[in-house]
Amino acid sequence: MIDKDQIQLHAAEIFEQVVGYRQHIHAHPELSFKEFETSAFIKGKLTEWGIPFSEMANTGVVGLITGAFPSEQVVALRADMDALPILEANDKPYASKNPGVMHACGHDVHSSSLLGTAFILNSLKDEFGGTVKLIFQPAEEVLPGGASIMIKEGVLENPKPQAIIGQHVMPLIASGKVGFRSGIYMASTDELYVTVYGKGGHGAQPHQNIDPVLITSHIIIALQQIVSRNADPRTPSVLSFGKVQANGATNIIPNEVKLEGTFRTLNEDWRKEAKRLMKKMAEGIAESMGGSCEFRIVNGYPFLINEPRLTESSRACAEEYLGKDNVIDLDIWMAAEDFAYYSQVTDACFYRLGTGNIEKDTTYSVHTPRFDIDEDALKTSTGLMAYIALKQLGN
Repeated sequence: MIDKDQIQLHAAEIFEQVVGYRQHIHAHPELSFKEFETSAFIKGKLTEWGIPFSEMANTGVVGLITGAFPSEQVVALRADMDALPILEANDKPYASKNPGVMHACGHDVHSSSLLGTAFILNSLKDEFGGTVKLIFQPAEEVLPGGASIMIKEGVLENPKPQAIIGQHVMPLIASGKVGFRSGIYMASTDELYVTVYGKGGHGAQPHQNIDPVLITSHIIIALQQIVSRNADPRTPSVLSFGKVQANGATNIIPNEVKLEGTFRTLNEDWRKEAKRLMKKMAEGIAESMGGSCEFRIVNGYPFLINEPRLTESSRACAEEYLGKDNVIDLDIWMAAEDFAYYSQVTDACFYRLGTGNIEKDTTYSVHTPRFDIDEDALKTSTGLMAYIALKQLGN
């Protein structure tokens, strides 16, 4: 019978190796769908350990570890691999060697942790039954999301997992702790691209123009009413515009204005209705003011739901492995994750790995140039995921 002490011992023994994996991947970040070196590094390690694998979604890697005892139980473990187009501001030996590209969301942690977990499970395969599917996924950061592509290519088939587990770094949580939430956890996300057309001209002669800047201003303010006056107050919704482009000047009214934003919520019916209302309102305002509006919506990730029974049992595993004081409750998070696609297809649990440490200056948010982790978190990440996987397999 495999116990937590055995797993913890393995995690401690390979800790320095996993730190090395993380620093290597961090120093060589690659953008979404271009994770060729990262994929090759992962395949090299799996080959070294004798773990069979296949390739999916161009750069994705799917490994299989089958225990010695007969069992039809299958659990999938997922890590993402891509980096972000951010110039790193950390002065560390392992800082990005690819200027303008950085692992600012912790995917280097996820991939190196899953490698460590794979090493542990492979070392113990003669002592458990069932199959662990290792999913190293590309392109979490950009639509349509690597998860959606891998699902289409059959990552959840042959063998079909009864559950999938994922973890994600969280600098707001102290290193050594993890967080769980049952039920709906993360938001859907859609991208909004709006072009408002008017008639440009001299800023001193507004009566001769149709001002798309003014029209856009009305649209931005009015669209917030969709959230404040049409959404059920019990359903979290966020509408944010982060880019407004009007190529005029102090005395030049442009012909058009471009507007880009995001809409996020936790209800699929409301998501669909809100997008219909936004398009109708924007087009109506533009027309009423003499202009016109092209309102394009790019559908993004669905909301992420943590299956309650799986999540509660995974949380219980974490409490056994780390102690109850090191397992916390998570609130709803309005960010989005393409792990949500897996959660729409099979039982899923997506939990948070604490990486913050004030003394080590690792509390900067993800998606920022100063993001980094307390690498002691890698002791938690590798062993805990292995322990959860074995528990889910019934070992």
